[in-house]
This record gives sequence, C-alpha cells and structure tokens, in this order.
Amino acid sequence: MKFKSAAVMMLFATQTAFAGADLDWGYADQQAPAHWASINSKYQACSGLNQSPINIDQTIDAQLSPLKFNYTHSSKSIINNARTVQVNFNEGNFLSLDNKQFELKQFHLHSPSENTIHGKSYPMEMHLVHATTQGELTVVAVMFEQGAENKKLAKLWKELPKKVGDATPLKHQDIAASFLPEKLDYYRFNGSLTTPPCSEGVRWIVLKEVQQASAKQIKAFSQLMEHPNNRPVQAQNARLVLE
Repeated sequence: MKFKSAAVMMLFATQTAFAGADLDWGYADQQAPAHWASINSKYQACSGLNQSPINIDQTIDAQLSPLKFNYTHSSKSIINNARTVQVNFNEGNFLSLDNKQFELKQFHLHSPSENTIHGKSYPMEMHLVHATTQGELTVVAVMFEQGAENKKLAKLWKELPKKVGDATPLKHQDIAASFLPEKLDYYRFNGSLTTPPCSEGVRWIVLKEVQQASAKQIKAFSQLMEHPNNRPVQAQNARLVLE
C-alpha cells in the first residue's frame, strides 16, 4: 500500500497548495495536460493505460451495490489554489463501498466537466474525493448542467475565495450530503487521478442524475480560473464501464 499512500499524500499536498507553492503543472501552454508526463518524473503515470477522465459510452449492465453515504459532519474550509476551488471536510464522513470505508476528504470543481457521457460535456463537474486509511481512493463525480439556480451552491458561492491562495473557514458549515442528488444510480470504472501525479487504481463513481446550476453560478466559478481546468478525456482502452 506504500504506493497508494504516497499518491494520497501527493494528491492532498497538490490540492491544498497555495500561491507561491510554484506548481509545475497546469491547464495551458507548456504546463497543459499533454505535457504532464514529461514535466516531472513523478508524473509518468499520466501516460498510463487506465487514465481518467473518460467518455462514458459503451457500458455493461451489472448488479452494482447501492451506494451508502454516511455524511454527518460539516465542511471545514474553502481554498482557491489556482487550479480549482476545494472544500475540505471535517473527519467522520464516509462512503461504504466494496466492504470498505472511504472517508470524504474534500470536494473540488472542474469547468467544463472532465468526464463526458455519450460524448456530452457538462459546464461543471464536482469531484468528492474519498480515501481509506490504507490509501485506496474513490472519487464520486456529480455533473451540473445550466438551468435553475442551485440553492445548495448559493451559500457556498458567497464564500468563493476570489484571490489565489485564499483559504478560509466556511461560515455556513454545510454537510456534504446536501451536495448529493436524490437518486444515486451510477456508472463505475477503474481510473486515475485527473491531476498529477495521475496515480491509477482509483475507483470512479459517476452519478447519473445531473444537477442544475445557473449560468451566473457557473460563470462565477469559471471566472476564478485563468483557464478551463478540465483534463481532456483519455483512452478507455480495455476497461469496462459498469452501470
């Protein structure tokens, strides 16, 4: 488990980096996703065969177990690290999957979406990142389409950190469950982190029910990022997508 634990440490070190941390990867020019594998020897996995995101198209019907979320503890802080906006959570929020407990560490946002469904891209995608104590990772993805204002996001948007490097305690202390859709049908596949070090062996759960956010809410997030912060879809290769 040493490799996976190292991946977890690198993930959270990257995701919580502040301005001045001098991240060597990004989404444009010589830091763009096409260059990640060659930017740093630690990112060689970015050229692997089981990378995320993917286009979910050809799927296999399967008896997937119901997702069991136990989100009872509140959010802790919100961070703008120039690559995304991330909300960290206090300990005690869990997803039960494969007879294991995955603790919710944080969620962050991408605009436009990273995964696509039947070739369709969405204006925003939320990734809820979970880890076991052994360092195994599960990412739950929620898609957002443009529509009505999202009341669940409205309070959070009031606290969006405008300045890169800002990390502040959240005042409204939402519970993570408020960001989940009512229906929890999902697609499942094996993949990777969508940011360096692109470590593989990540369980991916993409929820089918699409949430709505207003054009103003989507714009408010995307304007914080200097460039679109989505990695292009990667080759599915021999992987199966279950639903």
